[in-house]
Amino acid sequence: MPIVFDDDTVISGLDPVTAVEAMRQALLAAHRGELDAPPRVHAGVLTFTAGRLPGRWYGYRSYDTHLGGQQIVAVHAEPGGELAGVAVGSALGEYRTGALGGAAVDALARSDATTVGVLGTGRQAWTQLWAIAAVRPLTDVVVYSRLRDHRADFADRVNDDLGVPARVADTPRDAVAGRDIVVLATSSPVPVLDAAWLSPGTAVTTVGPKQIGRAEFGPDLPRAAQLIATDSPAQLAAYDPPALLADTPAVHLGAILAGSHPGRTTDDEITLFASVGLAGTEPYLLATLLGL
Repeated sequence: MPIVFDDDTVISGLDPVTAVEAMRQALLAAHRGELDAPPRVHAGVLTFTAGRLPGRWYGYRSYDTHLGGQQIVAVHAEPGGELAGVAVGSALGEYRTGALGGAAVDALARSDATTVGVLGTGRQAWTQLWAIAAVRPLTDVVVYSRLRDHRADFADRVNDDLGVPARVADTPRDAVAGRDIVVLATSSPVPVLDAAWLSPGTAVTTVGPKQIGRAEFGPDLPRAAQLIATDSPAQLAAYDPPALLADTPAVHLGAILAGSHPGRTTDDEITLFASVGLAGTEPYLLATLLGL
């Protein structure tokens, strides 16, 4: 019988070091052509992503795009094809996105990066910090969102659960100015960041909207970045309407991890990671939980 995970068992079964390493290996496998990970497909409000690691497993994720309903991730073991496990809920996808962000920060941020500015206080913002704290010894987190109570609650959670000093900012600029790492994790359809606020050497991650006409950042951010990376160039090119970064020279993060691309070359470079959701990474993380 397949093992069934709900959100609580997913969260209790994951630790950030293991999750980040799993996503690092997924990115490397995708870069080498070993992980079959086509762009997502849509059937009305239903969205599917799928992936296969030949000889080990294949699986998929299905979710409704706009209604906020249940998500399902299923993994079948090879060579027999038996259903090994199913995760029901949103946690697996959220923590997988966080772990991809952790792998990106580890590859793109300066080795001495210890401070983070976060715009957004939702679940995506939390999982990004959860993973980043596993790859850098964080000393200070500053957070901003539109609602002050949300900022305060989020900062308290960072202090209590991650053991990292955290405080709130009164403006987005105050949250990101002088930070080594900046995370954009909002649902905003308009820019929340002015690239002029960034210091040289900042590593920026964008998790939220990033399409032309609906993006949490403006064209000034990719212009300011000396290096742009993404977890899936194919997915970045498949957005409709097009991604704001579609015509930029975005590098596959797996190429940087593999050493095929030099990545950051100076401490003063601003880097930008566009998290678009490499297909197959939810089954990859579930397969990790299952020990496949």
